[in-house]
Amino acid sequence: MAKFDKHFKLTEQDVIEFAYEKLDFFDKNACLVCNEIGDGNINFVFRVVDEKSGKSLIIKHSDVQVRSSKRDIGLEHNRIEAEILSIQQKLAPGLVPQVYLYDPVMCCICMEDLKDYENMRYAMIAHKIFPGFAEQISTFMANTLIKTTDNVIKPQEKRALAKSFTNPNLCEITERLVYTEPYKNTLGMNKEFEPNKEFLKKELYDDMDLHLEVAKLKEEFKSNAQSLIHGDLHTGSIMIKQGSAKVLDPEFACYAPAGYDAGNLIANLIFAWVNTQVTMSEGSEKDAFISWAEDTIIKCIDLFKEKALKILKEETTDAMAKTEGFGDLYISGILSDTAGVAGLELNRRVIGTAKVKDIAGIEDESKRVLAERVCVLSAKEFIKNRALAYQDGLDYINTIYDAFERAKRL
Repeated sequence: MAKFDKHFKLTEQDVIEFAYEKLDFFDKNACLVCNEIGDGNINFVFRVVDEKSGKSLIIKHSDVQVRSSKRDIGLEHNRIEAEILSIQQKLAPGLVPQVYLYDPVMCCICMEDLKDYENMRYAMIAHKIFPGFAEQISTFMANTLIKTTDNVIKPQEKRALAKSFTNPNLCEITERLVYTEPYKNTLGMNKEFEPNKEFLKKELYDDMDLHLEVAKLKEEFKSNAQSLIHGDLHTGSIMIKQGSAKVLDPEFACYAPAGYDAGNLIANLIFAWVNTQVTMSEGSEKDAFISWAEDTIIKCIDLFKEKALKILKEETTDAMAKTEGFGDLYISGILSDTAGVAGLELNRRVIGTAKVKDIAGIEDESKRVLAERVCVLSAKEFIKNRALAYQDGLDYINTIYDAFERAKRL
């Protein structure tokens, strides 16, 4: 039996042997070295480099268990990630890494090495500015989300995609970590920052009006198979350099409300804004980053809305969806969901187990307290008032400034 005819957890040496056997990417006389570079909880990420030519690629490998908990997760998410990357490349060319090979036995995705890019979360924590990002990511969202609805593709094609991207294990994680635990803490796994413990109890655990709105959003996530979403579209899943952005890690992909992706993105841009507001000294550098971050938040909403409406107008195939006013109503619903999910993401990254460095990495205790309170106060407004506001990007900026002032008075 050949070594790679049955799945097992790969080591760095195994990955080199796999690359020699399975890929025609490298020359026959290549001298390959491999290093594990990922620190994710679900996958193992390796960079393979030919020391002679300098050519390199990434091999993303999945095991059957989550790293931290050793909980069984299966391997289907790996197949889903490989397939959706191919779909996204067709819908939004150049905005995801190129896939060279998917091996379903070893659950390996062999893809473009973005070694001249950097992780967007860490770039923003370092207050780097990327002027073209809103244009790029709004195109990605509009194309991947609207063009996978059954207003654009045929119902039979949409149902086939929905079946193929059924993702029960990772959807269960989303429903638990995003829509339940930050409010109920049924498993006792939340990690409240001690100085904010009472604040978080009052604002998240004890607010029954908030719970009702979150319950509505959870039902929407479970029952509205609207678009083929990325499922984890945050700044840590984006690699960026000047003039180019690439979206990674769509293993949470499934059919769900389109606003889920857009809301996640907006929340993570807000994390960077909050981090900068509370940690940077006043001056031109801070002013420049804050101005760019706010402009990016505004444009991500407004450009997405503009591009989504254009796609519906030009590519809708459903006769009734062509009715005057339907497109505006449809996008308005997505934008309401976007606000709600932005709130969910802000809350769960503050109180839950999967925190973000933008907030949890703030070393000064008083500044972290303030940052968390800004996030939670903003989040509650997004969730509770999602049906009444947040149809334009500026609405988000007004809310986070208001929350910032309220948080400073607490």
